[in-house]
Amino acid sequence: MARFTRIEVAQQMHQTGIVPVYYNEDLKTCKEVLKASYAAGVRVFEFTNRGDQAHEIFSELYKLCKTELPEMMLGVGSIVDGATAALYLQLGADLIVSPVLNHEIAKVCNRRKVLWAAGCGTLSEINQAEEWGAEIVKLFPAQESGGASFIKSIAGPCPWTCIMPTGGVEPTHESLKEWFGAGAYCVGMGSKLMDKKLIANQEFTKLTEFIQVALNLTRTVRMG
Repeated sequence: MARFTRIEVAQQMHQTGIVPVYYNEDLKTCKEVLKASYAAGVRVFEFTNRGDQAHEIFSELYKLCKTELPEMMLGVGSIVDGATAALYLQLGADLIVSPVLNHEIAKVCNRRKVLWAAGCGTLSEINQAEEWGAEIVKLFPAQESGGASFIKSIAGPCPWTCIMPTGGVEPTHESLKEWFGAGAYCVGMGSKLMDKKLIANQEFTKLTEFIQVALNLTRTVRMG
């Protein structure tokens, strides 16, 4: 079962500001990336369900967090149905992230009081997700769904809405300032943050430094 409550995860997502999104079919690589992220200060991490037996890799990452990375809240993304959500909840997921809005996922997670973030691209979808109990919604694909201006527009009629844009966010001062300036609750970042070259060369210390820069930039833009 989840090691952290849904409120703890939601608060940590806001506090850290960046949720790394990553998948690799190699368990050793996943472990090194997870440890590098933790060393940088990441406390919520989204492992994506994108390959065969991905749940087996996730299970080993959960064990790593439990024994060596005690403050890491490990979530899983790319979940599109309730059955898969249930599988990962059984493996200890602290967060379920989906690219779509699916009621079965909402029901499964709400029964276990685990945070879930539905993928939404319109205000109507966001409203539906919130009716189903969503604390945070994922704007996806963020850039194609209206970008930062969409988030800013939503803040007018729905100031209570917490949006995590994913897709189009970059670890630069300009990009982070744009998204957080528009009112993003936190941001999800995949390949732009998980530098493929550093990972391929097993330069995990440099990966930690790269992620630290992004986290520091996030704090800077939030402070104005």
